[in-house]
Amino acid sequence: MAKGYIIAHITVRNPEEYKEYVEKDTPILKGLGGRFVIRGGQSETLEGESLSRHVLIEFDSYELAQKAYHDPDYQAVAEIRRRNADSVIILVEGAA
Repeated sequence: MAKGYIIAHITVRNPEEYKEYVEKDTPILKGLGGRFVIRGGQSETLEGESLSRHVLIEFDSYELAQKAYHDPDYQAVAEIRRRNADSVIILVEGAA
């Protein structure tokens, strides 16, 4: 079965408030089976335009990634991110 991924591109506007999102989203997404493969770190945009921070969370399936994103507990915490950052969130099915 192909894995599922949540890919996030984020530019944080309010770093102090954004810390609360990171503290709260991590245990929720890990508890739902997510594994953080990329979370911030050095990056370079080689073509096109991009936001400044990149996150890749791996799940055992596309359906589990979808379920995690739509989880009510995660969505409540995601409001913190939405208030303090610009973001693009993408759900992707991996290669089988």
